[in-house]
Amino acid sequence: MINNSLKFLLLFILPLNVFAAKKPLIVATVNGEKIFKAELDESFRQRMLFVNDKPTSKDSVLNELINKKLGIARALKNKLNNNPIVKKKMQEVMYHAQISKDLEPLLKKISVTDRDTEKYYQGHKEYRTAHILFRVRAQPDENEVKAALKQALEVYSALKTNPDKYAVLANKFSQSSTAPNGGDMGFQPASRLAPEYFKAINGKANNYITSPVRTQFGYHVIKVLAAKDFKSINMAFYKKVVYDQKRDSILQKYFADLRKGANIKVVEKHLN
Repeated sequence: MINNSLKFLLLFILPLNVFAAKKPLIVATVNGEKIFKAELDESFRQRMLFVNDKPTSKDSVLNELINKKLGIARALKNKLNNNPIVKKKMQEVMYHAQISKDLEPLLKKISVTDRDTEKYYQGHKEYRTAHILFRVRAQPDENEVKAALKQALEVYSALKTNPDKYAVLANKFSQSSTAPNGGDMGFQPASRLAPEYFKAINGKANNYITSPVRTQFGYHVIKVLAAKDFKSINMAFYKKVVYDQKRDSILQKYFADLRKGANIKVVEKHLN
C-alpha cells in the first residue's frame, strides 16, 4: 500500500514530468541563440520535398541553420538592416506576407470544377500557330517602327497572293528562332501568348493568316495551323489557369477596397 504522503508526492511530481516532456528541445546554440528541434525537423521536412544533388540529412540541415544564424548575426552587426536595398526587399516580403495574412481564408475557399475549366477553354483555346516576326526594340524610335511595319505589310501582301509560300517567307524574313521551322510555334495556351497575338487568332479557322499584329516584340504575320480539342488539353494546367483568374479577382477587389481609404494622386504628365 502507498501511504498518503507518497501519494501526494507522486501527484506533485507527475505534472512536472509532463511539463518537462513538452519543453522545446534544443539541438544547438549559436553564440547563445537557440536552435530548437522543431525548427530543425520542419526545415528537414521542407528540404525532403525537393530532389537535391547531395544527400539530405539532419546534420546537413542543422549545419545550414547554424550558418544562417551566423550570417544573420553578421548582417545585423554590419547594420545591413538599414541598407536601402535590404529595406526594399523587406518591404516586398511584408507586402506579400500582409496579402497572405488578409486573403488566406478566401483563397482557401477557391474551387475549380471541370465545368469552370471547360467554360474558360471555350474562349481561350490552345492554338498551334506560325508567325513571321519583324522585331522592334522595347522603346523603338518612329523610323524603326515604320520600317518593321513596311516589311510586314510587304510580306502580308505577298501571302494574300500566294499563301502556300508562308513557310518559305517565314524562313527568309522572320526574326524569330522559329524561322527555320517555317515559323511554327507549336501549340501554345492563351496565357503564354501576348494578348494582341491571341486576340488576332482567337476563333479563326485553320490556315487563316492575319494582317500585321503589333506586340511588344514587334510585328507578327500569324498563320493559324490548328486548335486543340478540350478533351486533349492538360487539365491540371488549365485548372491552375482558372484558379489564378479567381485568385486575381479576389486580389483586385482587395486592392480596390484599400484604395477607397487612400489618398492617391497620379501625375499624368510624367507617365511618358
